[in-house]
Amino acid sequence: MHRITEFAVGLLFGCGLVLSGMTDPGKVIGFLDVAGLWDPSLALVMGGAVAVGMLGFGWARHRSTNWLGGDLRLPQTTQIDIRLLAGSALFGLGWGLAGFCPGPAWVSMASGNSQALIFVIAMVAGMGLFEILEHFKSPTKAQP
Repeated sequence: MHRITEFAVGLLFGCGLVLSGMTDPGKVIGFLDVAGLWDPSLALVMGGAVAVGMLGFGWARHRSTNWLGGDLRLPQTTQIDIRLLAGSALFGLGWGLAGFCPGPAWVSMASGNSQALIFVIAMVAGMGLFEILEHFKSPTKAQP
């Protein structure tokens, strides 16, 4: 049942991305082009997503299990550090240069967009490199 629910939610998310035009990198670039032909439609999509997210997280804050009965653990940290800021900056740079963020890139790749395929390969390689560097940076300490 969990896998079917995960698939349905992912399918709904992908359909929403397609319907809102967020799988088109030109739409994202148009939003970021504030000095040119600015396209505010992405701001409306993001505003709607933030509103839904606020309702969902507000509701989840008062629960200990998800809809399917599993544990519901929300992040507890509120610290803003250099890693968060650097990661946000890298995400924004990649988004602005390529016109994709991870969700729309996967949807675009599945529809045969070769630019999205290149983006996803680079994104996965970057995630792999991060994991490798993290492993060498903080090796697991042996338990006594």
